[in-house]
Amino acid sequence: MATAAWYHRDISRVHAEDLLARAGRDGSYLVRDSESVPGAYALCLLFQRHVHTYRILPDADGLLAVQTTQGVQVNCFRTLEDLVLGYQHPHKGLVTPLLYPVSRDTDTGDESSGGPSKCSVSSITVCILPVVFANSTAGEVIGLLNDYLFSELPLDIENVHKGATTLSHLKRTLGAACQGLNSEIDLTLSSLETLAKVFDHPSCSLTPTKAQGPEMEMDSLLCKISALVSLLSSLEKKVLKALQDAVTNHNLAVHPSPPPPEPAPTNVTPFKNTARQLPVHSFQVKMVRYGRQTVSVDVDTGVLLFDRKAGSFGIERVSHDRILQIVKFQSSPAKVRMVVDSHHNTPREMTFESARKCDSFCQLLQLMKTRHSQRSEPDVVSVFVGTWNMGSSPPPRSLQTWVTCCGLGHTPDESTALLPHDVYALGTQENPQGEREWTEHIKATLRSYTHTDFKQVAVQSLWNMRLAVFVKPEHESRISHVSTASVKTGLGNTLGNKGAVGISFLFNGTSFGFVNCHLTSGSEKVLRRNQNFVDILRLLSLGDKQLGAFDISLRFTHLFWCGDLNYRLDLDVQDILKHVSKREFEELMCADQLTRERHKRKAFLNFKEEKIAFPPTYRYERGSRDCYLWQKYKTSGVRVNVPSWCDRILWKSYPETHIICSAYGCTDDIFTSDHSPVFATFQVGVASPSKSNSSPEKAWIELEGIEAIVKTASKAKFFIEFHSSCLEETRRSSENDLQSCDVPGFLKLGWSFRQLPKLFPVMSDMEYLQDQHLLLSVKSCDGFESYGECCVALRSLTGASEQFETFLCHRGEEMGSIRGWVRVHVPKDRRRTREKIYEIFCFEKDDKSPGRGHMSPATTRIPMNRPTAVPLKLTPSSYTNPAYFIFEGVSVAHRTEEALPQRRDPQVIWSGNEALQLPKVSGRHGFNRRPCRRSDFTEIEIPAILPHCTPTNDLHMSQTNSSYQLFPAQNASPIHPPSSNATSQYQEQTAQPRDKYQSKTVVKDSIKPESNVRNLYMNHSAIIREKARCGRHHLPPERSNPIQAAKAPSAFPYAPTRLAHCQTSTSWMVDQQPLGPTGDNSLTALQIAKSLSEVDFFPTEQRGPSIRNKRSNYRNGPSIHGDRGYSWEKEVSVLKGAPETVRELLSALGLQKYTLGLSLNGWDDLDYFSGITEEDLCAAGVTNPSHRRRILENLPRNWN
Repeated sequence: MATAAWYHRDISRVHAEDLLARAGRDGSYLVRDSESVPGAYALCLLFQRHVHTYRILPDADGLLAVQTTQGVQVNCFRTLEDLVLGYQHPHKGLVTPLLYPVSRDTDTGDESSGGPSKCSVSSITVCILPVVFANSTAGEVIGLLNDYLFSELPLDIENVHKGATTLSHLKRTLGAACQGLNSEIDLTLSSLETLAKVFDHPSCSLTPTKAQGPEMEMDSLLCKISALVSLLSSLEKKVLKALQDAVTNHNLAVHPSPPPPEPAPTNVTPFKNTARQLPVHSFQVKMVRYGRQTVSVDVDTGVLLFDRKAGSFGIERVSHDRILQIVKFQSSPAKVRMVVDSHHNTPREMTFESARKCDSFCQLLQLMKTRHSQRSEPDVVSVFVGTWNMGSSPPPRSLQTWVTCCGLGHTPDESTALLPHDVYALGTQENPQGEREWTEHIKATLRSYTHTDFKQVAVQSLWNMRLAVFVKPEHESRISHVSTASVKTGLGNTLGNKGAVGISFLFNGTSFGFVNCHLTSGSEKVLRRNQNFVDILRLLSLGDKQLGAFDISLRFTHLFWCGDLNYRLDLDVQDILKHVSKREFEELMCADQLTRERHKRKAFLNFKEEKIAFPPTYRYERGSRDCYLWQKYKTSGVRVNVPSWCDRILWKSYPETHIICSAYGCTDDIFTSDHSPVFATFQVGVASPSKSNSSPEKAWIELEGIEAIVKTASKAKFFIEFHSSCLEETRRSSENDLQSCDVPGFLKLGWSFRQLPKLFPVMSDMEYLQDQHLLLSVKSCDGFESYGECCVALRSLTGASEQFETFLCHRGEEMGSIRGWVRVHVPKDRRRTREKIYEIFCFEKDDKSPGRGHMSPATTRIPMNRPTAVPLKLTPSSYTNPAYFIFEGVSVAHRTEEALPQRRDPQVIWSGNEALQLPKVSGRHGFNRRPCRRSDFTEIEIPAILPHCTPTNDLHMSQTNSSYQLFPAQNASPIHPPSSNATSQYQEQTAQPRDKYQSKTVVKDSIKPESNVRNLYMNHSAIIREKARCGRHHLPPERSNPIQAAKAPSAFPYAPTRLAHCQTSTSWMVDQQPLGPTGDNSLTALQIAKSLSEVDFFPTEQRGPSIRNKRSNYRNGPSIHGDRGYSWEKEVSVLKGAPETVRELLSALGLQKYTLGLSLNGWDDLDYFSGITEEDLCAAGVTNPSHRRRILENLPRNWN
């Protein structure tokens, strides 16, 4: 089995389907490990463009059999090879015999880590030895072991074949290798025996007699080691007993020498749950109407002091209970608005000296509210996460600058830097200290400035990797369900020099997970690092064991991931140093491998990272932080390690939870390693512990309908599993009652309310339910394997029927999209809720146009932009991933064999709250030479033209005959060429009455002329940027272009075809211009989807700014803060008569200098620019009143 080419070990289902799709022949097959049953296998068989999966299960005797339906005879086989041979004959129960084995993908080479490499024991060990002895001088030992592997190992193998039970050659080699150890143990034992005889006077020597002959060397060594262990373990007891006897019998007075000084004074008194006294902190602020003032925060007494220093007003005292709300400003991070006593009173606006001062004030205010809230359980906790590659060097005596976030980057103000955090999680790599020594060092450091003995939750190690978690003593009783685990990813997932360690626990009702990893090094090993991440995500066994179907990214309310990720900068060393010297970190982030891989959605899918504002943390010269040492001399030559941000901290949280990253930086005064320690702190909302429910009336969750699109080539039926800590047990739906596959590689599924279970939470309190989440897993009915998982928050689903929509992911890859309608019923007497401490803080929000000017980060609990209960109109961008737009009736354009158009602006990616420009990417001029089209950022390939696919020029627009308008009907009616009646005919077809689960499919993308067209295929760049837009569910009437007539392929959307020109309903028309000849118009399905989401189809004779697609902000989807997008401006033709972008409008008014300021404040879309106010213009930097008046008078709303 190990050598069978068709056995692919633990490759993913998606990868298996991809390999079979490439094979393309009916009867192609492979075998992989089952994802649902340990020790079982999955037989994947291609037939009629669909992959059929059969589960192979072992019985109690170890025999293998293909799982069959009831009544079908079961055939058992001893090995997989016998099973495959048996099913190569027809009429065995499969859809087709096993004809063509599909071999393993050999293109990835060393980048694959799916299992042990296919190589000899000698070659593996030769790779291991330099790793094990990299930091030792055991050259002679390596030579002896090498000699054994290459010369004497075959002799031992031969003896084993002859029936030998001992390895004589290995014993002789080990005896020679341990010769030095023998002498050292003899010397140590002799010395210790002398000390033991002083107190014990043993009658015989502990040193065993020396063995004779080389065969007995190892036995002698083992005896000596055993004697040494026994002596060391008993020596202290013997000495203690002798001293006690001496004191008792002879009244011996011993004056002990004073103990060595501790790094800090130790509090030996028992800990009391009393808060430490804090000094009063003062801030200089500027207030409207009152000018400059001093605001002091007295946390202990719970009072704010306002000292106006002018007139006879004196000092005003404001108690904590009078403060109702603190409003922060996205556009002015140093300004807050405080509501005192009543929301009807005029709020107090305060501008601080800096954003750090403002954040410190808010943190102290939150601490004051928490201390005086009279609540027994906290609403928010502070979490410190640190990572440091120690470079196998001992740490300095004090690590205070690390745990207090002092150094470079986003660091706290001095007024709050020394405040102790509730939770500390510190991960290290290449740590030379043992677990106990390291944890005591950390506890001593924390004690030195907090005067608190922190309690250790857990510590987990893998070789020299360590992860230790500590909490305040008062939280010890709140910690439960502690779990630890580790995963090896070094050399075929067998060595622990690379891998990850993890710790998880419950804090009251909130689950926390912490992962510390060390990924593959080497600038060129990007794919291997991505695979390391996937392996850790899949194999790290943390958290609730009942959530085995979910990877660790969905098992915890909050997951923090830190470590030496080893992603490098793809840039010349001198260029890096130049940018670092100028502190141009944004430019460097464009070349950061991790940023690029996250952009491609290849690693850390939907994880978040705070903006990096500190220099690269690797590779420094030890002993200082003045220069980088990028040249590493090895026996194989000089290796260049460019300065890079190898050490990172990311996180991922459930939707609609409270988490804010308050610091992210590195130290600048710890020099023992070539890495600098990195730190991050978070304010995390936690749920209160659940209480017994005494109400006779119970709450329930009603699922009214669910729709999904799954990336698969299977034709199986599916069901949904529902997991949650608020449910007593896992619930399942019936199999889906709607299913279709109009596009290869994708499956459309639907469950009506009859197929979905009613869920009953264990508690019915509204406050409890608002903190709960549902985990959904879409599984196949044949193999019970998961095809995608997601998390849905109940917070915004209580009350009337509400819609949720989010993505499906599996093994760290996006697998599809899912949406549904849910109604949470709560008894009237259980609907009482209370305001949480962190909910008094919110960001400025304009009710006139939600989300257009100031985007609220997903980390804050402010009112969200929620869809109403009325069904939404389906637009071309109704799904979270543009790869799924094709299922909503949108016409598809096709790519021709032409070079990519020049992009006007470089790519951008959001880091923190700012946009970073990525360097331009080449047009990949060779992409059209390949027989298969590979999507830029997905791992699915579809042949360019399948043999049985015949192009057609007819477009069949589907009429809906089901309650799920997402899925078009199979019996479509054709749409005729353009005419005056075309629009009305189309509107009649798409405006049929629907029930509450339906919505109108309105196609609003412009269509190319009937002449030969060129598809402006763009990179997958605008996807995530569209996710950052809130509350834009519909296009304005001015931009709505209903299709009047069009032509497109009926079977395969990537077949060559032409699109008919349609007359638009707008007053701004597009000139028709003939285009040049076209080439091959074939496309993959995902490429079609991407071009659909990123290109507006206008003639290309004239170039101008693009019209961006609009995207709805759906609840439970990817959060805004972490998914701000990557966008290139696209080149399309100019619409005559009116500007199409904010830039064009400002240029026409001669005010283009304000473009950047407006864009940074969120005013970069013309459709929503008409709602801008004079106050918004001031905040965006338009300070001239006449300029503001000119802009307001020429807004799009005034054009009619």
